[in-house]
Formats: sequence, structure tokens, C-alpha cells
Amino acid sequence: MKLWKNVLALLLILSLAACGQAGADAESPSGEPETPPAEEPAPAPVTVRIGALKGPTAMGMANLAGMESYELTLAGSADELTPAFVKGDLDILCVPANLASVLYNQTEGEVLCLAVNTLGVLYIVENGDTIHSMADLAGKTIAAAGKGSTPEFGLRYLLAQNGLDPDADVTIDWKSEHAECVAALAAGTASAALLPQPFVTVAQTKQDTLRVALDLTEEWEALDNGSAMITGVAAIRRSFAEEHPEAVEILRDDYAASVAWVNANPADAAARIGELGILEAAVAEKALPYCNIVCIQGAEMESSLSGYLQTLFDALPQSVGGALPGHDFYYGA
Repeated sequence: MKLWKNVLALLLILSLAACGQAGADAESPSGEPETPPAEEPAPAPVTVRIGALKGPTAMGMANLAGMESYELTLAGSADELTPAFVKGDLDILCVPANLASVLYNQTEGEVLCLAVNTLGVLYIVENGDTIHSMADLAGKTIAAAGKGSTPEFGLRYLLAQNGLDPDADVTIDWKSEHAECVAALAAGTASAALLPQPFVTVAQTKQDTLRVALDLTEEWEALDNGSAMITGVAAIRRSFAEEHPEAVEILRDDYAASVAWVNANPADAAARIGELGILEAAVAEKALPYCNIVCIQGAEMESSLSGYLQTLFDALPQSVGGALPGHDFYYGA
């Protein structure tokens, strides 16, 4: 009996010790209950402010515009958006490829390229059925707009790569606007015209005899030199990319998904494009298959864009800002 009393006493002592330890765990050294550590507040959601030009460079963003995380501002020319971008009022700017390079040089590397969003949109059209290769342009008069800018550099480069002297083997009749090129075709003063999409589609609705003879993007690809003919890119401010890396990674995925949706659903995408005021829906639906809307990122972006910028630099260094951008220009490459 004495043994059992000793065992019970030992158990009572151990029980009281455990209760005491539990009380100590629940209290601070002063005897007051401890307050559990506060949880870190969730980071505030980031709204990415995007500026884009009405036309192909904005069309791939049609699905992004419906998401809460993105705020889209549209304009008719880059001059309307570039100051706000440089000042920090926009985070992303969709502009001609060479302008992104110019901004990189002007800001000493504070502007980066996030993605190529539009390949070439230039086409050779004719009234007839005589042009089926670049070689067929020999002896022709080509009406074109954009002298001293990327359309001229691209055309001259392709002519030269196909064995034609742009100054001797063809006549390029420079006009001030695309409508004049179509008028020259109609009047018979030009054999062909250099026109961009979606203007080609618009022109064909007014002049059904116009035939797309050559896609200059395909002609560039046929050279198989590792580069590509590029119209537009999405540029990003370096400071924004460094401050909000997670938001940028989400944007990259959302942008790629939006482009895939636009290309796979032209009718729905065209309706959305029309609602946003990017382009008239009926024109957008017809033009979409020919606007070469893409979302090329990383190393592939650097490979294709650097070759294109090299071509522009060789033609006129100031067209890319006087110097080719460095490797750091290509975000994620």
C-alpha cells in the first residue's frame, strides 16, 4: 500500500509540473500572456499602366485590357505617349522597335525591351498578277510612304539581299501618305505599292482589284539570317522592372496568353479591339491574320530584334539612337 501511495504522489508532482510549464509557455516573463507575432501585410496589388498605339502594336493586348491589373492608354502617335513613359506616368509602352532603341540610348539604359509584339506588317500590292518574287520588282515603279524611316530601310535591304540595286534596278516613288500610293496604282503611274496592314485591308475594301503580291516579313524570313522584320515592341522602364519583378513576370505570362487568344479567336478579338477603339472591328477581323501579332520574349527576342536593329543601324545609325543597345536592353534574355 505504501508503494502505491508513493507512485500516486510522484504522478501528482509530474502533473503539477506539466501544468506549470504550460502556464509558463502562455505567459511572458512578467506573467502576462504573450501576443502572437503580427503577420506581414500582403503587398498591395500593382496596376501596370500601359501605353499603346492604335493599330497592330496594341491589338495583341485586347484581352489584357479586361483585367483589373492593367490600365491601357491608347494614342494615335508615339509622340503622345513617349513623354509620359519617360516621366514615369506609364510603365509599359508599345512602340516601333527602333524607338525603343532610341529611348534606351537617350535615357542611358533606363528603357528596356520586354517583348517583340508585332513582326513586319509591310506588303507589296499591285493591280494585276505579275509580281511573285522580289526579283519581279526589277524595272517596276514602287509607290511608297515613309522615306527616311523603317519602311525605306526594310525595302532597300530586301531589294539588295535579292540582288537588286534599290537606286538603279527599281524606281521608288516616295509619297507623303499611304492613300497617295493607292491612288498612284489606280492611275497607272506605279506598278506596285508598299503598304502596311491594316491599311492594305482598308484599301482593298475600296479597290477590290488590289492584290497582295509579297509579304515582306516572309521575304525577310526566307533570308534565314537569324533576324526578323519587326514592327513593334513593348518597352518597359528599368526602375519599374526592378521595383516590381513579380508583377512583370505575371504580365509576361498574361501578355503571351492574350496574344495567343487574339490569334486563335479573330472574331471575338476583333469585337474587343473595336470596343477598345484600337481599330474598327470589321477591319480588324479581316486584317488580323496578316498583322503578324506575336509575343516573343527572352533570348529569341534578342536574337531576332538585334539583327533587325543592326540592319537599321547600318542604313542610318540615328534611326536606332546612334548606337546599338547592349545585352541589358533585352529583358529576360
